[in-house]
Amino acid sequence: MPRRGVWIAGAATPIVIAALLLLAMPTVTANREQSSTATAKVTIDNFSFRPQTLTVAVGTIVTWTNGDDIPHTVVSDDGVFKSKARDTDEQFSYTFDKVGTFPYHCSIHPKMTGQVVVH
Repeated sequence: MPRRGVWIAGAATPIVIAALLLLAMPTVTANREQSSTATAKVTIDNFSFRPQTLTVAVGTIVTWTNGDDIPHTVVSDDGVFKSKARDTDEQFSYTFDKVGTFPYHCSIHPKMTGQVVVH
């Protein structure tokens, strides 16, 4: 019988050592809350988009906010995105998921132009 007890202790020793080694190893955990989506803002004010040219990274959400007293739209020249008419303080957002230059305008006031450059 004592041999059996010694054998169990002998067999358990490598398990204990392995467990202690695992506990001593540094661990890396990913916190999904740490990764956040980039955002950028464009203000519509005095019949203009500010900034007129916005440079962002791929995946950025751009939000336009109408600060004028009359409605405006945000429409890409190539049809990639298009908002409905937005009244004062209303917003429109679009996520830019491709590299490129995206010129846009207000369809109600076509002289209002801007562009988003995505890297």
